Amino acid sequence: MKVLDFIKSLIKPSDKYHGIWPIQVYVLKLFFLLMFVFAAKDAWTELLTHRGEWHPEIAIAWCALAAYTTLSGLGVFHTLKMLPIMLFMFFYKGLWLFFVAYPLWKNGKLAGSEAEGWVPIFLLIVIPIMFTPWKYVFKTYVLGRK
Repeated sequence: MKVLDFIKSLIKPSDKYHGIWPIQVYVLKLFFLLMFVFAAKDAWTELLTHRGEWHPEIAIAWCALAAYTTLSGLGVFHTLKMLPIMLFMFFYKGLWLFFVAYPLWKNGKLAGSEAEGWVPIFLLIVIPIMFTPWKYVFKTYVLGRK
């Protein structure tokens, strides 16, 4: 019975999370943690170990990745306040899938391309998108209400 009560508590709106289901917050925390642990590590390693001159656009990409993934570490502790970082991730990965991966796939050129390996990683955005409290996002970040 305790397991069932625990499961029910995960899908019941919580005052602690402004009426949002705790399961939504926990899944978002997990994705913030994954971004921080894996992507921030890769980005900072690239920035700190790079030798020679940077190509400006490549440097911009690595700096932006380091900045947003490092800030995602705050999302582990302040999940709802840091949702704009998650929204940024949805937006850039969605744009990449639409403008880069989809045309390659449509023209039969995705398999074997440099982009192929990124598609499964980027498609994982479906999971946090499903757990994002969209009503809260709209009220808080679009309408500016608390």
